[in-house]
Amino acid sequence: MAEELFIPSTQTKIKKYEALLPQIKALISGEKNLIANLANIGAALKQTFNWWWVGFYWVESNELVLGPFQGPIACTRIAKGKGVCGTSWLNKHTIVVPDVEKFPGHIACSTASKSEIVVPIIKNNVVVGVLDCDSEHLNHYDETDRIYLEQLSQIIADLT
Repeated sequence: MAEELFIPSTQTKIKKYEALLPQIKALISGEKNLIANLANIGAALKQTFNWWWVGFYWVESNELVLGPFQGPIACTRIAKGKGVCGTSWLNKHTIVVPDVEKFPGHIACSTASKSEIVVPIIKNNVVVGVLDCDSEHLNHYDETDRIYLEQLSQIIADLT
């Protein structure tokens, strides 16, 4: 198991993702516990990108339930179709929100959060969870984040 990430801080965002994804694969290889793997994946993302909040919500019955995360206290349960996470779950697609205050029905778990990206984790065409990343800066996430976090989402789906 890898115990340290090697991501030069001076690299571009793309180079950071290209270095990070193989290291995440190595980090979770051999570990079968999903919670342990999600915890380490969240920590790796937070450490690499220094985002405000990084975590997972997992589908349980008709709600998303808070899973492993890095950052301040978060909302515990989110209904399908509610907020950015619930909307991503409902529509089965990634949502990039440049300004959370302009997203209809945004759920403000923290007023410090200004932008967000939510990526569904899809297994056999069913959303099993979402990866939620928040920034305290406006317009923080972009197409690069979407591309690489969707790749990470598939790695996570393969764990389930």
